[in-house]
Amino acid sequence: MLPFRPVRAVSAGRAFALALSAALTAALLLPAGTAHAADSRTVSGGRLDWGIKSSFQSYVTGPIAHGSWTLQGGAATVGGSAFRFHSAKGSYVPDSGDFEAGFSGGVRFTGHKKPDGSNELDLTISRPTVRISGGKGTLYADMVSKAKGSGRVTTASQVPLAALNLSGVNMRGGGTAVALANIPATLTAQGAQAFAGYYTAGTALDPVNLSADVRPGAADPSPSATPSGDAAEDKDKEHEKDAPKGEFTDAAVDWGVRRTFREYVTGPIAQGKWQLGDGAQDGGALFRFPKGKGSYDEDKGALDASFAGTLRFTGAHLDLSFRDVEVAVRDGKGTLSAGVSDGKSEHESVPLATFEAKSLKPKDGLIAIAEAPAKLTAEGAKAFGSMYQEGADMDPVSLSVALDAKAKLPPLPDLGHAPSATPKAADASSTPAAAASSSDSSDSSSSSAVPIAAGAGALVVLIAAGTAFTVVRKRRAAAAAGAGAEDGTPPAKD
Repeated sequence: MLPFRPVRAVSAGRAFALALSAALTAALLLPAGTAHAADSRTVSGGRLDWGIKSSFQSYVTGPIAHGSWTLQGGAATVGGSAFRFHSAKGSYVPDSGDFEAGFSGGVRFTGHKKPDGSNELDLTISRPTVRISGGKGTLYADMVSKAKGSGRVTTASQVPLAALNLSGVNMRGGGTAVALANIPATLTAQGAQAFAGYYTAGTALDPVNLSADVRPGAADPSPSATPSGDAAEDKDKEHEKDAPKGEFTDAAVDWGVRRTFREYVTGPIAQGKWQLGDGAQDGGALFRFPKGKGSYDEDKGALDASFAGTLRFTGAHLDLSFRDVEVAVRDGKGTLSAGVSDGKSEHESVPLATFEAKSLKPKDGLIAIAEAPAKLTAEGAKAFGSMYQEGADMDPVSLSVALDAKAKLPPLPDLGHAPSATPKAADASSTPAAAASSSDSSDSSSSSAVPIAAGAGALVVLIAAGTAFTVVRKRRAAAAAGAGAEDGTPPAKD
């Protein structure tokens, strides 16, 4: 018989050490593929803010090119010169630091207009994707460009456009978000070619800022906006019967009003803001008025719809509200109207903007008009206090109408959660450039941020016996290396 030995009480510290040791041992014993797959997480929602190259923007809109740029696919502007791409989708592996996130939206630059109306300069950059692996990062993008001189148009998908300098950045860690700020970027050789020869490889581009929401579980191989569980059942019950022929009860209209007006409201003059109510939603570059219902006549190409939601702009000497938004389409032309209040008087059903609506033919039970160019009406000009003249360009209008229960409205741009405020830490002064505050001062939803998976330190989360232990490794000093000096030379005119 073995001698009896009394059981000694185990201290809390020793219990922690034993549990931590067990967790590490279990992790080491797991096959490499199993551990890697178990810790793969889904990136869903987020924004990428990038000016591409500020001096190029100035050149395009300046006295030489006499050009402009336009936004596509729900892209927005933020700060002084950055474009905001949205709806991050991808994956993140905390133990290796591998990260991939694709964003939606694009921007088109045009300039040097020719007598025939075409543009010698014509460049579109869209769907940027950031991939990080093994401490190296690259920004890819779809590009359509017209070469200088020859005018040859090239279309390429996911061109490695910019090399990202990740010096001092440790992507390993864990958490509910990944945020990177002020990451230096330089033009790659392939990027220079796709940039139509305006810059050479190695040219410094604007720094990259991004934030992306992370949730447990591997990425869905076929992501969609399809609701699940109770939400799906509720939606099925709500639309289990199609609306009577010629009527609909599920529609939305998206409209950003006017980009420069939004910038004026939040800028240094008005120092204001906007507020949404009654179900209206903010998609970054646009506002969605939901819960549309109305009637549709396919033979006549006519549609009438009313929507929920309110939108109010306030600031210095400014108080402008829209409510009871309506859309009417006749003979290929749409009109967006709303109840308007200027803080002193109210007006019902004011026609604000007209837009192109050439085709109302449904596809798979959905009528969709995407980013139709819009013009300000005479009544709309009065509503804006004559700030803009009749016929002025307004933000495009997008209209979606579900005619049967199976049709789904397109999702709003998903900006994810704004980076959280910088946590207090003893070694906060050693935070590298990658964790510096975002320069986005005009966006009230943005703030200073220390990346969850960036900076000179790493956050490691271990799970053992149902208890989470967090170990914070001491930051090691690091400085983000420069990405090369700005050449300061604008593209030369041919």
